[in-house]
Parts: sequence; structure tokens; C-alpha cells
Amino acid sequence: MTRTIWLNGAFVAEQDAKISIFDRGLLFADAVYEGFGVLNGQISDFQHHMARLQRSLAELQMTMPYRVEELHSILLQLLERNQQQECFLYLHITRGEHDRDYLYPEGLTANMFAFTQPLHGGFAAAPAVPLTMASTEDLRWARRDIKTSNLLGQVLAKQHAREQQADEALMVDQQGYVTEAGAMSFFIIKNQQIYARQLNRELLPGVTRKTMLRVAAELDLEVVERHYTLAEVYAADEAFATGASSYIQPVIQVDGKTIADGKMGPITSHLREAYLQAIQSASKA
Repeated sequence: MTRTIWLNGAFVAEQDAKISIFDRGLLFADAVYEGFGVLNGQISDFQHHMARLQRSLAELQMTMPYRVEELHSILLQLLERNQQQECFLYLHITRGEHDRDYLYPEGLTANMFAFTQPLHGGFAAAPAVPLTMASTEDLRWARRDIKTSNLLGQVLAKQHAREQQADEALMVDQQGYVTEAGAMSFFIIKNQQIYARQLNRELLPGVTRKTMLRVAAELDLEVVERHYTLAEVYAADEAFATGASSYIQPVIQVDGKTIADGKMGPITSHLREAYLQAIQSASKA
């Protein structure tokens, strides 16, 4: 079956979904995006994703082309056309098209598209897929809090992980502190406490992270927000990563060093179960 893409207000076959080579997203990564998890045909944490998207657009002085309610309806139609109940949903907005110039004129018309694709981290009902990681230098640009399509740093990090025969990268800043995974937020657990790096311009404010931390608070799990090192990761009792289409995944090995007993820990398991219940309940509300 041919996949349907939503592009600039129309549903089209994927082979017909094309934009200009002069699009600023292509030439300068002058674009923002959101990646959503879809569960039971509903978009998880949609309002949180929209809040982050609107913030990213505002930081780049771009305007949201659609009302949030209208966009929600469009994306649900896209899921229905592609007969998707559980998948990854991608939405991309560029500043628009113009001859190559660092400075852009006012009044450009944004290009906007969305598509679905299979999950990377396994289905919610299936056992959690454990991850191995390889650490690497965090080479991303300074405004990591804006979710732009400037992802070359992550591409290099993930390629390094592949070369180390690991599933995912774990990025480390110049001071030796862990920031996050290549495409996920990262956490460790030590002495019953969840360690999370504080949000600032050096970190993407993960939507799954946000909901996970709320669920952790509801479970009376203690969260410590501070910097931590690779040595602390190696010595952790548990480690896990969060992402919109991968939910909560246990991390069982970093740089060839096994985390604890090399299995998903009890807190991670409990948190994953509670998180999945929370987002499924929210989607039914």
C-alpha cells in the first residue's frame, strides 16, 4: 500500500510529495519539527508537543500556519488514511522558499508536511527492548532547546554508536557531563533516586521526559536534577531512555560496561508500565 503524506494542506501519495530545492529547510536547516508517538490511534501528549513546537517557532520568529485544533484533525486524518494505530508520526515546518541567502525576506510561505513510519522501539504491548549505548562527544549547536532539523551532530553521534556496535549514542559535553542520547532523553537510577540533567539551552525539553517525570512524582519516586558523569552512569543501579515513539526503554550497557545485572531494573519496569497507562488513559479522555 502506498503511504499517504500530508503536504501543504493536501493528502498526496509519497512519490508525489515534493518541495523546492530552494527551501530554506534544505539549504540552512531553517525548520522545526515534532515527532509524536501514536498509541491506539491517538497522538500521545499532543498538547505538550504543540506547546514545544510553538516555542521552537517563536524562537526562530516563525509563525504557526495552522490552528492547533485544525492541525490535530489533519494529523488524525493522516493516521486514518494510513491505517495506523501505533506508529511514529513526524511533522515538519520550514520557513519557506527563496534564493540561497542567509538573510530571508519577510512574508515567506512556510512549507509543512507530515508522515507516518513504523516504530523504532517496539510496540507498547511487547516487552521493552533493552538498549546498549556508546558514549561520544556532544557536537550539537548551542541552542539544543529548539527542536530544529539541524541534526548533523546527532547523525554523527549515532554513526559512532553503530561503529561501536551499540544501539544508541550517549552524548557527553566538554566538561565531561552526560547530556542526552542521540534521539532520546537519558536517565540513571541510584539508591532509589532518578537522576535527570536540568533543562536549559544544552538540552531538548523532551515531551516524553516531561510526562515520565510527572508519572514518577505520582509514584512518589524521588528525582534529583543535576549534572552527572559517565563514571556515575557505569555505576548506576539502573538506566533508561525516553522517546516519543519508544516510550521508556531500559539501558543495559554503556561503552561495553554492563549496568548492574544487565537487565531492566524494577523501578524502570514500574515506571514504564505506569507511563503507558497514563498516556493511554489521557488519549481516552
